[in-house]
Amino acid sequence: MRLIKALASRLVRLALVLLCVAIVTFGLVMLSPIDPVDAYLGPQMAQVSPEQHALIAERWGFDTLPIVQFGHWLSQLLNGELGWSHIYNQPVSEVISQRFQRSFILLGSAWLMSLVVGFALGVIAGAKEGSLLDQLISGYAYIIASTPAFWLGMLAVLLFSVYLGWTPTCCAGPVGVLNQDVSTLTRLHHLILPITTLALLGIATVTLHTRARMIALMNSDIALHAFAQGASRSDIAWRHGLRHASLPALTLAFASLGELFGGSILIEQVFAYPGLGQATVEAGLRSDVPLLLGIALFTALFVSVGNLIADSLHPLIDPRMAQEQP
Repeated sequence: MRLIKALASRLVRLALVLLCVAIVTFGLVMLSPIDPVDAYLGPQMAQVSPEQHALIAERWGFDTLPIVQFGHWLSQLLNGELGWSHIYNQPVSEVISQRFQRSFILLGSAWLMSLVVGFALGVIAGAKEGSLLDQLISGYAYIIASTPAFWLGMLAVLLFSVYLGWTPTCCAGPVGVLNQDVSTLTRLHHLILPITTLALLGIATVTLHTRARMIALMNSDIALHAFAQGASRSDIAWRHGLRHASLPALTLAFASLGELFGGSILIEQVFAYPGLGQATVEAGLRSDVPLLLGIALFTALFVSVGNLIADSLHPLIDPRMAQEQP
């Protein structure tokens, strides 16, 4: 009964969050100075007469009041539909599904690399506090954590793609080759640089948080007793530090899914990678309201699921937290 009550409470809160996200997103789009019909026509808007302009606005519902447009979209959502994207000319659910399949490999690989490498670096730096290795790892983490994602991406393209020629400069495959003709090896070759660039940002954050927890452990009574029994810093880090630091690292990794998605939008723009992030930018610039609302809801749901997983993992890693829950 308690589990059902907690689950129902979470679902209600999630529904309210999604509704607020949809309202705020729609309000921001309505405040945008971009004319949706001109954005839809693009360079051809100069060739369209006022009558044709009015017909297009009527076709997509741009001539109605904002509250009517939002109500129409909300009624579609209640019927299980996310609307129709006018820039891709297909259902929003299909656009999100196709784009997310490409972004999933990018996001998933970068997320896993951030967690594993960032946790390992944080444990090493915290266990060796004040050493040259700690200074090198901390210096890397502070510099990368304060570096804008798009600047890091452009620097990586210039170095590894333009000057060294090791990786492709853009896209999910060679230019001019059909998607179905691109081999798996070629796809991975095109993904190496975007994944590494996105992971570098996540690694820095996880490293700094894990290092802080390890330093706290090394200065605790647990470490003092272990030192008195002859244990080395490496022994304490291995026997006590991994569990002590794993909880904040996992929590941070799942809680930062939204930040990772935000970074992927910039990385996909820099590398011209046709994922969900690039579709988000196109929807915003061309006032594709149904697509933008659909992506906003999907992203909010994605981040909420990540937070839910992080909360669920706490009792598994530290059973004392399960006992403290009412």
